[in-house]
Amino acid sequence: MSTILDKIIANKKVEIENHKQQVPLQELEKKVQQVKPVQSFKESLRNSSTGIISEFKRRSPSKDWIFKNARIEEVIPFYSQNGASAISVLTDLEFFGGTLQDLELAGSLTQTPLLRKDFMVDEYQLYQAKLYGASAILLIAAALTVEKTKELAVTAKNLGLDVLLEIHNEDELKHISEWVDVVGVNNRNLKTFVTDVQVSFSLVNKIPDEFVKISESGLSSSKTVKELMQAGYQGFLMGENFMKTEDPGKALKEFITELG
Repeated sequence: MSTILDKIIANKKVEIENHKQQVPLQELEKKVQQVKPVQSFKESLRNSSTGIISEFKRRSPSKDWIFKNARIEEVIPFYSQNGASAISVLTDLEFFGGTLQDLELAGSLTQTPLLRKDFMVDEYQLYQAKLYGASAILLIAAALTVEKTKELAVTAKNLGLDVLLEIHNEDELKHISEWVDVVGVNNRNLKTFVTDVQVSFSLVNKIPDEFVKISESGLSSSKTVKELMQAGYQGFLMGENFMKTEDPGKALKEFITELG
């Protein structure tokens, strides 16, 4: 029986082939040589007192629409002004309502490092990420073999992108390599979409300390984020908690105030 993740990956592969038909990889390779360097995602987290990675997300497979008519220009600048250490931008259209144009527009409106949040299965997507202004890309262990994770991470590093590796259980620790910058523990199981913050607490000490550690999904309480900080996490990926409000930037500001 196929999971939501299986469906997303199958759709992603078709989408990439369509993109390649429109713009061949060789064309992207030429264009990325003109791209100016951007701030480091990893260093921004290391130097931040809060580590909040605020996410721009219109919908999700588990919740459907969160903020259907959300506009990049009405959210991203305020995430930056109100203290985001980094910003995650969803670029999957079918399941999350995001586009590469969202990422490109976000990059024109902020100096805050941007994470391209998508389901990466092909090097073509890494070139897209670089071209459209990302500082970092996401590799999801549940969606990749260990070999493919390393191959994509090496390509990303060669493009000057930071690599966020997302894991959900102890078995996925084997995806960690020297080519990874940040290890994120997703509290949401991408096969069932059930969320449990205890996953972060159980895995934190199993991730080598040379990596920046972040906790992702299901974070809504400042108390929980403080406890995760004490446990050893330096970053916290939060989307729905802000995007479900009328003013995500204001919600971020209030949350950071709560963190003290």
